[in-house]
Amino acid sequence: MQSFRTELENPIVEKDIIDLEKKIRAFREGKIHDEKFRSLRLARGIYGQRQPGVQMVRIKLPFGKITFKQLLRIADISDEYASRNLHLTTRQDIQIHYVSLDRTPQLWADLEQDDITLREACGNTVRNVTSSPTSGIDPLEPFDVSPYAQATFEYFLRNPICQDMGRKFKISFSSSDADTAFSYIHDIGVIPKINDNNERGFKVLLGGGLGAQPLLASIVEEFLPEDQLIPYIEAIIRVFDRYGERNNRNKARLKYLIQKIGLSEVLSLAEAERKALKVKTFAINRDSVPAPAIPAQVEIADVTISNPLRYEQWLITNVFEQKQKGFYGVYVKVPVGDIPTDIARKLVDAIRPYVADEIRITQNQGLLLKYVRKEALPALYNGLTELDLSAPGFDSPADVTTCPGTDTCNLGISNSMTLSRVLEDVIYNEYEDLIFNREIKIKISGCMNSCGQHGLAHIGFHGSSLKSGLKVLPSVQVLLGGGTVGNGVGRAAEKIIKVPAKRATHVLRAVLDNYKDNSISEETFHAYYDRQGKDYFYQLLKPLADLTTLTDDEFVDWGHQETFATAIGVGECAGVVIDLVATLLYESDEKFGWANEAFAGGRWADAIYHAYNTFISSAKALLLDKNINSSTQTGIIREFDNNYISTGELKINGSFNDLVLQINKNEPSEGFAKTYLQEAADFIIAVKTKREELVQS
Repeated sequence: MQSFRTELENPIVEKDIIDLEKKIRAFREGKIHDEKFRSLRLARGIYGQRQPGVQMVRIKLPFGKITFKQLLRIADISDEYASRNLHLTTRQDIQIHYVSLDRTPQLWADLEQDDITLREACGNTVRNVTSSPTSGIDPLEPFDVSPYAQATFEYFLRNPICQDMGRKFKISFSSSDADTAFSYIHDIGVIPKINDNNERGFKVLLGGGLGAQPLLASIVEEFLPEDQLIPYIEAIIRVFDRYGERNNRNKARLKYLIQKIGLSEVLSLAEAERKALKVKTFAINRDSVPAPAIPAQVEIADVTISNPLRYEQWLITNVFEQKQKGFYGVYVKVPVGDIPTDIARKLVDAIRPYVADEIRITQNQGLLLKYVRKEALPALYNGLTELDLSAPGFDSPADVTTCPGTDTCNLGISNSMTLSRVLEDVIYNEYEDLIFNREIKIKISGCMNSCGQHGLAHIGFHGSSLKSGLKVLPSVQVLLGGGTVGNGVGRAAEKIIKVPAKRATHVLRAVLDNYKDNSISEETFHAYYDRQGKDYFYQLLKPLADLTTLTDDEFVDWGHQETFATAIGVGECAGVVIDLVATLLYESDEKFGWANEAFAGGRWADAIYHAYNTFISSAKALLLDKNINSSTQTGIIREFDNNYISTGELKINGSFNDLVLQINKNEPSEGFAKTYLQEAADFIIAVKTKREELVQS
């Protein structure tokens, strides 16, 4: 029975939310196993916090685009359900914290009033599709990638091929060769190109990722025509779903599959999937993301700038002229990515007269405002200044990227947010000229998983711990030399040394002073790092790792008063393996129900893929009765043939391999869908019958 205060116009979304409410009720009643429920809620943007009994809710904003009305809606939601704060993420989402699980269905329903979703913001699926925040106004862009990012988001949302993968899958769209969306660290990253025939297409990179073991993506296409992009992504995801690791989540990303079987084999398998794709070409509606309405030209009263020097710094570092002549983009530096809800409302009031109704969240946890007229810049600056949001140095060393760390994250080891503020203070107070430096990036993560993107920083830190005798103290791993080169080329930062967390400021000073004193004129930080070499920096920083000189204060983390103790929870960046036979058979029935719904709606490809997942879940259930827990879907298929079909324990027409893998040997037609679904139905019956025999024996 529906219990929402507001009836939704979109029946698909309404069904999603009703289903979430039912699943929560079943979980509370003990009818759904905790691990299974975890994967269900993660796929709906609901993520367990470090603090017991409350949730972080991640709000999915495709390519970081948000309107005034949507921002105000999220602020209202945070006031009612969460902690009156909005946290901007490095993947252009907004997170709110301290939410009761039981209230999440109503929260979702309230968000959907302004076309905002939680669906697939977390979990083992296609995560938020990101893009350069400047897309649409970038003076360097060949064309606006926003409609392509939007089409990708829409195509894969609720798509059966990515609802139950071994791990998450990340896609980015950079607006130009500057590669500001970091194509080289994504499962699929693309850069827009125009060929000699004036046709649109993309340079495609495959298999990148950060995490504890960063790997850089490989260039697989120099020019993929625009109508081939979505079919190409679908083929890759289908391969990842079938062949990717599922048991060891530390090895379950696409980058590890490429390491295991080779890039050429992954591409060959993807080509073999083309026959089964829902579409062979996909025309992008280039008008699906229209330019926002330009603010009306109004008489702007003269304003007085109280700090003219600061204003000039802001103009140089935070403002640029758009490709639309006469209009300016304005970056807003948001400390640690946090905006209290009262400030969010005041921000909308302050900027509304001067900017277009489209804000973009940036990968370094800031905001981009669009279509500001030159004469409006002083008034806009004053409005931002009143909210303490006009600090210069956007995307400079004074603009440190950070994840929430131990503030709310289960995996956080040290306090990254306070350290971020401390390092920014060092830059502003001691190295103010670096606010004009757009090359060097400083990034911090609370653990090794790189949510703060320390793996692509010029100067990076991630939380860790050190032992001194019987005591443990907070520490940071120092990394150097990472960052974007351009046009799909990037660098992974190298681990240099681990030092007490309270000495991170000394590390920063040592590196910056050495760079200033020893770099050659006009030498980039990358060139300087390469010339000196990794061991040079190890020797430079080695004295800071000396634990014989520890003070009592160094056993207390930044922003804390109590003595440090490691307290790492269970990570939830993706779902966990479900190994209960009854749960898997329940899951098979559910997936087969989705297959029938899709078939009834004429969605043959979706019906076929749901049926495929029905085969896999059912086979895995029986294999678990023999204590066989294969780590890939192809392994499940192989082991089921070896343990049930070849032995004659379960009889089907031919091999299980041939039965299941009809999926990529047939066009997704109505006829094949009908046949495949019937075969899946017969297989479920056979599996359940066999299961009953095993239980009774």
